[in-house]
Amino acid sequence: MKKIVVLGGGAGNFVLLQGLKKYTSSLTAIFTMFDSGGSSGTLRDEFGYLPPGDIRRGILALSGESSETKILRSLFNYRFTKGNGLTGHNFGNLLLTALKDITGDELMAIYEASKLFNIKGKVLPITLDKANLCAELENGQIIVGETNIDIPKHDSTIKIKRVFLDAPAHILPDAAQALLEADLILLAPGDLFTSLLPNLLVEGTLQAIKESKAKKVFICNIMTKNGETNNFKASDFLETVEHYLGKDVLTYFLVNTAPCSEKLLKKYALEYAQQVEIDENLFLRTDITFILDDFIQESEIVRHDSTKLAKKIINLL
Repeated sequence: MKKIVVLGGGAGNFVLLQGLKKYTSSLTAIFTMFDSGGSSGTLRDEFGYLPPGDIRRGILALSGESSETKILRSLFNYRFTKGNGLTGHNFGNLLLTALKDITGDELMAIYEASKLFNIKGKVLPITLDKANLCAELENGQIIVGETNIDIPKHDSTIKIKRVFLDAPAHILPDAAQALLEADLILLAPGDLFTSLLPNLLVEGTLQAIKESKAKKVFICNIMTKNGETNNFKASDFLETVEHYLGKDVLTYFLVNTAPCSEKLLKKYALEYAQQVEIDENLFLRTDITFILDDFIQESEIVRHDSTKLAKKIINLL
């Protein structure tokens, strides 16, 4: 069976994995591990473990659909809204933290939780080393912490010049092996600077991706994000990824072409976000195959449609 590796983090990765598991169980989801806020950040600070939030979402995305796991999924996703010390904490994050204490090993904790949910595939952290994600803005200001970058506490009109880690981090051997053995590597459509690019900052990741004989696909975001990708066009996403990944690595660049509704565009405009425009500069590139189609799903928010996305990707194998 052909092997697919999904590299990323955040909600975009969750949607992609939900779609792919309908077609294959030969999946490895590799997640960024530099979350510094919310329940994940609090647990990292209190216990010194890796933040569990993205790993929890990955397990949920790949979990079995049987009636036996239905209540478990609800429990794993439950967030406390009251209680001294518990408010804001997610039960799944607490469970992964407890499993780390019980097993004495972060990978074993992930394995036991994955087994409990009968997941289709495997969930891995990109690294077991602890570091903070930092961003240097174009004015020279340094922002420390994934949450401070993700939810700007600075003038969001000032662009991010680069992101970097404040301590050395090395790729988990199992993650490197998965990338090397993959037939298809997907750079998932999470937040660009805080979900996807941090994985490429981990030593060994770029080498594994470049040495892999897999087809490499970058899935472009549908919407921009205030403070991270203001006014980015599709070519800006590609250029930014290749600044970290290197050129002549990507095989495909997948972009949604369907327009968002005016109602939702007005809602996003209040948050200084807009739909990513497919610009002419994109098509100056002749070394990449562009996959242009309707990949959108609208509800209260704009996201990729998991089934549309998965069908197109499976056909690339």
